[in-house]
Amino acid sequence: MGESTTGGGTTGEQGAQGVDARALDEVVTFTSELIRIDTSNRGGGDCRERPAAEYAAERLADAGLDPVLLERTPGRSNVVARIPGTDPTAPALLVHGHLDVVPAEAADWTVHPFSGEVRDGVVWGRGAVDMKNMDAMVLSVVRSWARQGVRPRRDIVVAYTADEEDSAVDGSAFLVDRHAGLFEGCTEGISESGAFSFHPEPGITLYPIGAGERGTAWLELTARGRAGHGSKINDENAVTRLARAVARIGEHRWPVRLTATTRACLTELAAVYGLDVDVEDPGFDPLPLLDKLGRAAALVAPVLRNSANPTMLSSGYKVNVIPGSATAHVDGRTLPGGEEEFAATMDELTGPHVDWRFHHREPSLEAPVDSPTYAALRAALEHFDPDGHVVPFSMAGGTDAKQFSRLGITGYGFSPLKLPADLDYGAMFHGVDERVPVEALRFGVRVLDRYLRSA
Repeated sequence: MGESTTGGGTTGEQGAQGVDARALDEVVTFTSELIRIDTSNRGGGDCRERPAAEYAAERLADAGLDPVLLERTPGRSNVVARIPGTDPTAPALLVHGHLDVVPAEAADWTVHPFSGEVRDGVVWGRGAVDMKNMDAMVLSVVRSWARQGVRPRRDIVVAYTADEEDSAVDGSAFLVDRHAGLFEGCTEGISESGAFSFHPEPGITLYPIGAGERGTAWLELTARGRAGHGSKINDENAVTRLARAVARIGEHRWPVRLTATTRACLTELAAVYGLDVDVEDPGFDPLPLLDKLGRAAALVAPVLRNSANPTMLSSGYKVNVIPGSATAHVDGRTLPGGEEEFAATMDELTGPHVDWRFHHREPSLEAPVDSPTYAALRAALEHFDPDGHVVPFSMAGGTDAKQFSRLGITGYGFSPLKLPADLDYGAMFHGVDERVPVEALRFGVRVLDRYLRSA
């Protein structure tokens, strides 16, 4: 963004202004129009993000930036642009969002999932929360800055990625492997799955900020045996061997392991609920505490353990033929520090007749919650909702932050939304009737703007 576009002004003066009224309208328009661009990622390369990437790039260019479109595979576009800060010695900040979405079956929806319809103050469609809303918020903030002559203190790199809903091979992994120079100086990043309002009890509003992610450990299991006629006894049946291993994996109860992020989350939640606990006590057991936290326990329960869920089975080609092999896939997730335990447990559960390998593997992540960045994220939320309680949490799944971590970038989940108590945010992800209130988007723009000005 050139000097002629951004102008001057002190950081304090800029921080007092906030986004202009046009930005509050644009975020709704951009969310709706991005939803209308069908970027369904069906896996295996079946997706085309380029139209959405061109849409974002055009609006970044209108704000005086110089966005670049990058593709590993034709049609699988990524967009990267840098906003120069006023302090060239300050570390840069990455703000990233993905352009692809999971598929949606129109017949199951109240409105067409790619209509982007705005009805009764709500924007409907696939991507409304995952995560074209955040993509639109960033566009709206950047364009508001251009109109107001705002420059951030440090460089901000804006990245819109492809392929997050599959392997990231055409998206963030490609950018990290082939275009790392575009992220020079970036030490921290913000993206999806955090800073949304959550109402576990009447009168309590939580804003969980993502400060960790479990690792990804997708497995392929292969059982081998003796092929033969289906009418004969076969003690080396590959299907039977695989079925036993899959059952053992599915029924395994993983031990509780507390990470730093989860301890911090439990400490904050206990304070909100007025509970006296010491999570640093070596004998501390989180399970009784979860019972006292009610619905707020949902922020912690999925990340107390490693996990492994069988998801796919494949074997044979005819009912009266015993196959010589059978395969299965398992969605495994690992806590920070839990990778060795996971592998050793898989060796034990699969047994001597079933081999396993990592089909796809990504690291677990943790971000400090005692950092100036976390404090600034908290402050931005509390400014617009002083009655809300900001808590750190770890995500059960993963985001593009895993890929960017390979560049030394610490990631936080921060896509601010203030939602009504009766809207189940978690159910919106990959669910039917995904939608986001207009006022939630406008809240998000204000919070995002305030944080980025102070970052």
